[in-house]
Amino acid sequence: MSDIHIERMKACGVIPVVSVPDAAAAVSLANALLEGGIDVIELTLRTAAGLAAIEAVARSCPGMFVIAGTVVQPAQFAQVRDAGAKAVVSPGFSETLDDAARAAGLPWLPGVATASEVMRAGERGRTALKFFPAELAGGIAMIKALAGPFPNVVFCPTGGVNTDNLGDYLALKTVMCVGGTWLTPAASVAAGDWGAIRDEAARARRKVDEIRAA
Repeated sequence: MSDIHIERMKACGVIPVVSVPDAAAAVSLANALLEGGIDVIELTLRTAAGLAAIEAVARSCPGMFVIAGTVVQPAQFAQVRDAGAKAVVSPGFSETLDDAARAAGLPWLPGVATASEVMRAGERGRTALKFFPAELAGGIAMIKALAGPFPNVVFCPTGGVNTDNLGDYLALKTVMCVGGTWLTPAASVAAGDWGAIRDEAARARRKVDEIRAA
């Protein structure tokens, strides 16, 4: 992943991991996040609407940095690129996916959970990684342990990260940002309660800024 994309994600601090029922909801949700001060979004391919959502947000919300998430098949890289995604996140790493990311010309944040996976990614020059599932894979203690043998690797922990442990993760030098679903609760998305999502985004923005100012 290029330095400019890492800096964009680091500056945001928290990356909403979002699954939406339809493309229209994705645009409304993205606008709510922008109003709350969050300008990076990971739109996953976990629902049938995922690809259309990426395209709609990329087209309608130019201020939003759109990441395609849950990309697990090689063919999906070209699909999300053509839909307008600026970067890709996967829950795991494989050499086949690495080849597909390079062929598509997209920055890629592959997922890892063990030292062996960090090493495999490193053999391909990947030093910016998703740490997933963060809490189940050892959380903060595991990231601290990995920092010893891999001091040049930076992580985006996702999976079990929330407002309660956000500060502990962001305090780690090897954590560039965190990802999570708590910013966009499924109930709020289903109800179209964009005001609630805007307010949650604003709380997260304030918390990240306070942590970094300390």
